[in-house]
Amino acid sequence: MKYVSWNVNGIRACLKKGFLESFESLNADIFALQETKAQKDQIELDISGYTLYTNDALKKGYSGTAVLTRIEPLSVSYGIGIEEHDQEGRVITLEFEDYYFVTCYTPNSKKELARIDYRMEWEDAFLAYLDALNKPVILCGDLNVAHNEIDLKNPSSNHHNAGFSDQERNKMTELLSHGYIDTFRYLYPDKKDAYTWWSYMFKSRERNAGWRIDYFIVSDSLKERIKESLIYSEILGSDHCPIGLEME
Repeated sequence: MKYVSWNVNGIRACLKKGFLESFESLNADIFALQETKAQKDQIELDISGYTLYTNDALKKGYSGTAVLTRIEPLSVSYGIGIEEHDQEGRVITLEFEDYYFVTCYTPNSKKELARIDYRMEWEDAFLAYLDALNKPVILCGDLNVAHNEIDLKNPSSNHHNAGFSDQERNKMTELLSHGYIDTFRYLYPDKKDAYTWWSYMFKSRERNAGWRIDYFIVSDSLKERIKESLIYSEILGSDHCPIGLEME
């Protein structure tokens, strides 16, 4: 099984930048999108062999997630079942026979951590949601945090910024302590300069001055099935690149 996740930073814009060609080349069984920035009737992704599921934000042109799957799920749910957290289209869960596939676009804490209090509420609610699922979990998406110093180019100058605050990093540590594995670091604990997002400013991508904030995280019980965890940094079309997971 091959899974791919990509924050497309606007699916309509990404479609104009080669999305379909990248989608075809990646050849995933399940392909998750974050930050689609579109309502369902604005997303033209009628791709042969795949079924599309979308979760749109109430606010148009904002947030949003989608999943394209070759494999028919037993069920599909949207959000985490808490109204205050389910207005921005951030979570889709597909249930399969022996696991759940969850895609998530975690709220950004914003400049000067203006939304950090809400982010902490979200983190607690989302972890409780994952823990309540009664099967192993494959979680993917833009989780908006670089967990450790190795996960961004300039950790010292970003220490208290959104995405690398102590609060956000501690919440990622807490999530992993609940029986989950960061698949990339499981396979590549010491790999440096491996990033998934780059600012559009200062030629950051050309200099590879990036952050690893997109993840495939799986339940500990699935770790023996992990074959590969990939970062497709050569694929353009967004300020994020796609990431992949191959499982037995």
